[in-house]
Amino acid sequence: MRQRHGTSAANPPWKLPPPLFNARCKACWATAAALVLVVASFVSLDLQWAAFFSLEALDRMGRFIGEFFPPDFSLPFVRRVAWSAVETLAMSALGTLLAALAGLALALPASRHHEGDRARLRGAARLLLNALRAIPELVWAALLLIAAGLGPFAGTLALALHTSGVLGRLFAEAMENAPRDAATALRTQGVHGWRVLAYATLPQVLPQLLSYTLYRWENNIRAAAVLGVVGAGGLGQLLAFHMGLFHMNKTATVLIAMLGLVALVDGLSFAMRRGMR
Repeated sequence: MRQRHGTSAANPPWKLPPPLFNARCKACWATAAALVLVVASFVSLDLQWAAFFSLEALDRMGRFIGEFFPPDFSLPFVRRVAWSAVETLAMSALGTLLAALAGLALALPASRHHEGDRARLRGAARLLLNALRAIPELVWAALLLIAAGLGPFAGTLALALHTSGVLGRLFAEAMENAPRDAATALRTQGVHGWRVLAYATLPQVLPQLLSYTLYRWENNIRAAAVLGVVGAGGLGQLLAFHMGLFHMNKTATVLIAMLGLVALVDGLSFAMRRGMR
């Protein structure tokens, strides 16, 4: 039987798919280990799926959800919710701004800017960034309530501290991975120090830094709404108060305000990131 042009029995025109598992593939072993951990998690946890999906549980959940309707849209309460929403928005915006400034200040010593850079403070700066983001916002808020007292000030500081650790690490990675052609060209011309950073590195990574900041602002809106549960002001404090008193119609109004605020900030952040691109 005559072979087609350009093909042979040794080199067929089709290829077999790669094997699903290869003993030399590190990613395959990592995936297998992750699957083992997931299976072990299901086995070790006492997950009562039968009770969760029972008719009795579904009936109780249905009656509980029914207590949310109708929401309380009385004018005095809507005004109170609107002011709490503004407070939550201000907490998230100010906390994110402070975190971006602090994160940038910590990212400079936490990154290596060129091959010969010794970066003596890199380890200490990264350790501080790890410590800041390792503590959740709720824990920061609970600690700061002792010094700052109840209200949005403690919540704003809690958001700023945690987000500083997150943004500082992202900013440092962006600076280290930035193209170094422009910075090298300036150094060969005798330019050193902050001028290289200002005229070569930052202009290249600035859109990425702004994108990271906007993304964290979206997350901080949700976090600010939760921080009020520990008395840090905003919609979360209103939510915790009315849920504790079983005012479910008022709770429904607060939840609607939370959803609307998150959707608004998500839309604004998406539009701003799209404009930067």
